[in-house]
Order: sequence, then C-alpha cells, then structure tokens
Amino acid sequence: MKITFHGAARTVTGSKHILHIKPNKKILLDCGLFQGMGKDTTTLNSEWGFIPSEIDHVIISHAHIDHIGLLPKLVKEGYKGKIYCTPATASLAKILLIDSARIQEDDIRYVNKVRARDHKQPVEALYTEDDANMVFPMLETIPYHEHFIVDDGVELLFTDCGHILGSAAVNLKIREDDKDIYLTFSGDIGRYRDMILKSPEVFPQADYIIMESTYGDRLHDESKVSNEAFLKVIVDTCLKGRGKLIVPAFSMARTQELLFILNQLELQGRLPPLNYYVDSPLSIKITETVKKYPDSYNNHVRKLLKDDEDIFAFKGLKYVDKVQDSIALNDSDEPCVIISASGMAEAGRVKHHIANNVGDAKNTILLTGYCEPLSLGGRLKLKPDMVRIFGKEFKVKARIEEITSLSAHGDYEDMCQWLSCQDPALVNKLFLVHGDYEAQEKFRQRLIKKGFRDVYIPILHETIGLGDVD
Repeated sequence: MKITFHGAARTVTGSKHILHIKPNKKILLDCGLFQGMGKDTTTLNSEWGFIPSEIDHVIISHAHIDHIGLLPKLVKEGYKGKIYCTPATASLAKILLIDSARIQEDDIRYVNKVRARDHKQPVEALYTEDDANMVFPMLETIPYHEHFIVDDGVELLFTDCGHILGSAAVNLKIREDDKDIYLTFSGDIGRYRDMILKSPEVFPQADYIIMESTYGDRLHDESKVSNEAFLKVIVDTCLKGRGKLIVPAFSMARTQELLFILNQLELQGRLPPLNYYVDSPLSIKITETVKKYPDSYNNHVRKLLKDDEDIFAFKGLKYVDKVQDSIALNDSDEPCVIISASGMAEAGRVKHHIANNVGDAKNTILLTGYCEPLSLGGRLKLKPDMVRIFGKEFKVKARIEEITSLSAHGDYEDMCQWLSCQDPALVNKLFLVHGDYEAQEKFRQRLIKKGFRDVYIPILHETIGLGDVD
C-alpha cells in the first residue's frame, strides 16, 4: 500500500490524500479546496496531480470547504463512485457546496470582466452550481461507530473527532497480501473542552496515522477567556467608541460559537444593548442545521437546552439575508456588531464590510480564527498601514484585534490527548498534514519524545510506500 499527498502537505488547506491498495484500488481521503494561497490558489485548485476517473472511492472526514470543496470538480471530471461521510456532514455539504459554487461563478465573472478589458479569452469557473448538485446523489451516509464494508478487503469506521458537527476520524481496516492493515486519518481534531460539541473519541489502534497539525506549536486559552475578550471588544468599540465591530467568522462552527457566547452573556445579564447582525445567508442555513443535531452537543449544552430552547438566539440578534440589507449596513452609522463570512475575509460580504469600515478609527476588525498568511485576514493580522482589497489600497485606521482562544482545531495538548489511546510502539509511521511546516516540525519533535518512532512530514504530491506490517 502507498499514500500520495495531493493537498494539505506543509500547508493548512486543500486536504486530499490517496491510498493506493493492491491490486489496483485508489481511495481518496477528503477532496478539499486550497484557500488563501495568494496567486498560487487558482493553479493549486486546477491541477489534481491524479486522474479523477481512476479513483474508486472517496471518504470525507468533515464538511469544511478545505476538505470537501473540490468534490464538484472531481465529479465533473470523471469520478463515478460513492462519497462516504457521516449524516451531519452530508447535510452540511449540501449547503456549503452550493455556496462554494456560487462563489466560484461570481469570482469568474469578475475575472472574465477584467480579461475582456485586456482582450484576453474568458476562463471557466472551477465548477458551477449544476456541478455541485451532481455530488449529492453520490453521498452515502454512515453513522459513527458502524463498521461498513466499502470494498472487498476495505472496512470503514467513523469515530467522532469533535471538530465541527459531523466531523470524523476515518478508521480503515485494509486486507492486503493476507494481512490486515489499520490506518487512521484524523481529519481535523477538535477540542476536549469545546463550548458546544462533544470531545474527540478514542479510536482503534492503528498501524499508520495521517494526522492534522494546524496548532502543533501552540496552546489555546480557555473558552471563558474568549467570552470576556469578546465582551470587552464590544464594549470598547460599540459603547465607548460608538463604532462598528466587524467580525469575520466562518459560517460553520465559528459563527455558532460567537452566537452561543452572546446568548450566554444575555443569560448572565451582561449583553450590551445593541443590534447584532449575522450578515451571511450561509451562516443562517448552517445555524438552523446545527440545531437539528442536538445529540452532537456536549452534556453541559444539552442541560442548557432544558431551560433555553435556542442556545443561539438572544435580544438584538438580526439575520441579514438580502443583499440590499447588507449594503445598508455600510451606509448606517449605528454602533453595532456585524458577524459575517468568510473567516479569512477572503470572500463574501465581510470583505465589503471591511473595505467600507477599515478606514475609520472608531471601528474594529476582530479576527477570531486561523487565517492563511496571504489572505486578507492574514494580512490584517500584521496591522499594516495600508491593505489592498478589491484591487484598491485602503488606509488601515480601524483597530485590528484578535481572539486566539476561539478555535475548532485542537492545540498540541488536545492532539496529544487524541493520540493517547494509541501504543506508540505499534504505530509504524505517523504522517503530519494540514499545517504550516514550522508548526509541524515542532509537533513532530514533541511526538518523537512521546515514543512515536517515525513521524514524517510529506511534501505536495509525494508518494510514500508503507511496506509490510509485522
């Protein structure tokens, strides 16, 4: 058996890993979109490094776009098999892929407008909404803890990874050369004290592990720090400064976490009397979907539901769906909080809100999660004097703040705890993916000290033979 790493190799996004199994089977683990990679993004998303029609099966760990975002392109270019995932992941994928397709189509319209002006031939979107709709009949849902036969000699088991709704570690038992090989792909690992979801579960002993390492070099603050930090920024910006607080937030997980914090502040009698706008049709749909899976919530949240039937609602909350209402927020001088996608501020309505408000010193841009360095969010983190948005230069007069304790990704202690159910002596090789190389190397050294003998950091499109299992 061999593994080829076609994405998230020494970078955070674009998760795609192929298992080559004798005699001639190929299983694709995740099919994610590269995001926030600057001028290289388009090329990375256009070039597979493999032939889609040659893939036999696809298994998805969870519904974030950097793990599912190229599924429509995969199907469009020849993939014919099933796509295995948890039920909640399927529900979210149907929302997120349609939204992603619309973004692709909107982006390409702008690109072709510029190309036409320069007398260049038009180019095609990565995929369209019609392409996205072709994916959904191929989704095959498998609940957690059910042993499922994917193919002769290939058995799949999903265990909860606590990262987002429906997220799973992919545990495979593969029969090859009359031997059983146990391989686990972590997907993304959540936190053990997540404010909403259950903690990551233990998983079967593995011979080989493919593991994410986004925060392999840092520890998060406790979630209560996020609550107090968020409240302070709201008070300083909106009450004291009479400005707007713009919060780029991923539609999945981060927006729900922020709404949950605001709900808790209201229950404590500490929520400032303001309007809180969720300006993202996608976030609205996802929040409604999350409400349909209360079994995924941790015990604390399930107890809260006995007294508070909607843990994401509070006084002053307003959902913004229509484009004209979003535009009106930029024309208003009302002190308020605007939560809008995307989290890296690379696309969507939040980019317009930043462009319209970054030049006013009474406003604040609050970054609440990981941003690729070349993304707008990543550039704003550096607190520059000027920032380029929509091809124009803007003075950065607004305050740039950051809450680092909000993350759906576990820190290195969470990741080590996830691994603690494994006997390191029985793990032949552990691959680190989905992380910046510097963080991965620090995490690699930590794992070696914990007894994992062979910890490897692959490069893009690298193929590694696994050899025989003793």
